[in-house]
Amino acid sequence: MDAVEFHKKLRGKMEIRSKVALKDSETLSLAYTPGVAKVCSEIAKKPEMVYEYTNKWNSVAIVNDGTRILGLGNIGPEAGLPVMEGKAILFKEFGGVDAFPISLNTRKKDEIIVITKAIEPSFGGINLEDIETPKVFEIYDALRKTMGIPVFHDDRHGTGVVVLAGLINALRVAKKDKDAEIVLVGAGAAIMGIVELLLAYGIRNITVLDSKGVLDKSRRDIEPYKKFFVEHSKPRSKGGIAECLKGADAVIAASAPGIIKKEMVAGMNKNAIVFALSNPDSEIDYNETKNAGALVVATGRSDFPNQVNNVLAFPGIYRGALDVRAKEINLGMMVAAAEAIAGSVKNPDAERIVPPAFDREVVKNVALAVAKKAVESGVAQKEFSAEEIGKNIPK
Repeated sequence: MDAVEFHKKLRGKMEIRSKVALKDSETLSLAYTPGVAKVCSEIAKKPEMVYEYTNKWNSVAIVNDGTRILGLGNIGPEAGLPVMEGKAILFKEFGGVDAFPISLNTRKKDEIIVITKAIEPSFGGINLEDIETPKVFEIYDALRKTMGIPVFHDDRHGTGVVVLAGLINALRVAKKDKDAEIVLVGAGAAIMGIVELLLAYGIRNITVLDSKGVLDKSRRDIEPYKKFFVEHSKPRSKGGIAECLKGADAVIAASAPGIIKKEMVAGMNKNAIVFALSNPDSEIDYNETKNAGALVVATGRSDFPNQVNNVLAFPGIYRGALDVRAKEINLGMMVAAAEAIAGSVKNPDAERIVPPAFDREVVKNVALAVAKKAVESGVAQKEFSAEEIGKNIPK
């Protein structure tokens, strides 16, 4: 069965199931009228009780506008809906989180902000997904400042968390440290999140290139959001990818297929680390990279070792954030998540720097680390226990 037949047979990959068996009038009167009126009155008197009496505590809205769907681009909210349904079932399968696709029929930044803020009463968290850059950066900033529930941009920060996790172990395997020279190729949401997480972790020797070359203070053609890269990087060259990779310790690319050549990898420092994340076709082929002398290679693909897969991050991050009723998901919580993912690999080697996607212990490790960091950073509104978080994660 191919994917089209699979989706046609299912007619959607998710459904709502009741926790209540409506078998008699007594149960009906408790679940709905007249009994539910008493519950509504309790929430009206004390709004935070909505977390105790409804599913708000465990629900996330996957907000998108269809402008950047996977590698397909701007195909519209209807065409992107199968992706959002897929994301929802990953939330449920791995983190026990009830997530709902909210595909919006508008591409206007201000309308997306207004609509997302307006649905806050129904959800415990917001996951921004597949919205084009740089618009999504402004949406994220506006929502994060004004909403009382966590807002997370998975294309940005989910990727950043998993890349940092992989890099932590890759540096250990290659016997390198935080002073390593890191080159990043690309300047979209993924690279933005990666740079933010690298900086938060303490890695400072960073060079960033977009399609026109190194992002540094000499450039006069930089979009406003790319100024972040200029302000927080230490360019090692003014040349192109080849020049920047000479003597570099690691390259992390989220750009376009085929733009890194084997000669470039061969010119890198000993025990080179290469993350080629473009999917399905990488910036450089896995085997070609290994043949060029790279010690550790990671891709976005499942048919090679070291797949950088966001499913290692977002289910556990949201599980931990929801269970302590966090007001936000901050960089400290994201670094804690990355360290938990890295720590889930007990003896990392060149072929295993991140755990496999179906390692069920990862979600629990991440959720506990995120919950703990949320409490430490003062954004948690509820105490937690390991047992409570564990019981909400599917076995």
